Amino acid sequence: MNAPTQSAHLVIGGGLAGSMVALRLASAGRAVTLLERERIPHHKVCGEFLSREAVEYLAQAGIDPLALGAQTIRFVRLTSRGRTVATKLPFTALSLSRAVLDEALLARAAQAGCSVQRGAFVESLAARDGQWRAQLRGGDCLSSAHVFLASGKHDIRGLERKAGPHGDLVGFKLQWRLAPAQTAALREFMELYLFPGGYGGLSLVEGDAATLCLVVRRAVLRRLGGWPALLASVQNKNPHIAQRLNGATPVWDRPLAVSSIPYGHLAEESNGLWRVGDQAACIPSFTGDGMSIALHSGNLAAQMFLAGETADEYQLKLHAHLSRSMSLATALSRTMVSSAGRTLAPIGLSLFPGSMQWIADATRIPERFLYATGGTCMNTGDSRQRQPRSLL
Repeated sequence: MNAPTQSAHLVIGGGLAGSMVALRLASAGRAVTLLERERIPHHKVCGEFLSREAVEYLAQAGIDPLALGAQTIRFVRLTSRGRTVATKLPFTALSLSRAVLDEALLARAAQAGCSVQRGAFVESLAARDGQWRAQLRGGDCLSSAHVFLASGKHDIRGLERKAGPHGDLVGFKLQWRLAPAQTAALREFMELYLFPGGYGGLSLVEGDAATLCLVVRRAVLRRLGGWPALLASVQNKNPHIAQRLNGATPVWDRPLAVSSIPYGHLAEESNGLWRVGDQAACIPSFTGDGMSIALHSGNLAAQMFLAGETADEYQLKLHAHLSRSMSLATALSRTMVSSAGRTLAPIGLSLFPGSMQWIADATRIPERFLYATGGTCMNTGDSRQRQPRSLL
């Protein structure tokens, strides 16, 4: 084993959370090394919905998603058992692929002075003598007293997260080229589909590609026998998504997949490690808050670290920020994958259209916890002007 290379501040993972931490620390003059396992831009299993909060955090980081080709989303449409419910969003959301967005934020971190190492696969991370040692595939080792773990849904050996209260789901993502009429029908919509044992979403991203993400209970996937049978079953049970995919061509040969997604995971202790993004909190994807939480946690961790606070203090504060919305989102996600939930969801939303906005508001990061650069609250206006984000 090679002698470890010392790093003042080490960030593991170049996604939204890791890049936000690295950008904030480097902008404050700290020496930061970021380890990203992939050598080139890549796609991830993600619904790719940017809520108002996420767009604001990106703006603070100097990134305009529209300039990167993001599509606007003004409406949400839910379909289940042949029923469809649609509503207009109270604001304009955006949708942009993670391959484009993550690369843009990682580039901003590098521009701020962060040392970015691509193709750096961390096989293990352990504490020894007051230092964290990151062992890389290939034999290199890095050592740092301050480590920010931002490896997303991929765990580091020895630091695996618990399954979470709703941790039996497998996620898939595949981009499609829809038929022209279906592209036009989807434009400015985020669509949510319920089907036996799971749910999914479809929206346009840059270049008019359509991102389809599905989450399904592992037992259902095992019974069906894999992705082709799952996709066929989803289209059979939900005519609306079958219509969208009629005449469509997949962009990739096979979908991306992740198993098992620890929905409902919310870290309660740090053990001296700064966990950000999905390593800190993994909210069910239907809320559309995953990227907001990634950016928020990265921003908050950097803020508190620079203020001299500890990883334990950060973890407690983030837990307080997210515990209510995480509990509600997890309970709703469990309902959505049930037979009763598929039947009652469109009926309930039809009878009580205001419930969609209530759910969206209740599963978001509370407004008072959203911080701008320098620690000021993002919302400086009357709290009555608060805009709920979408369900997705």
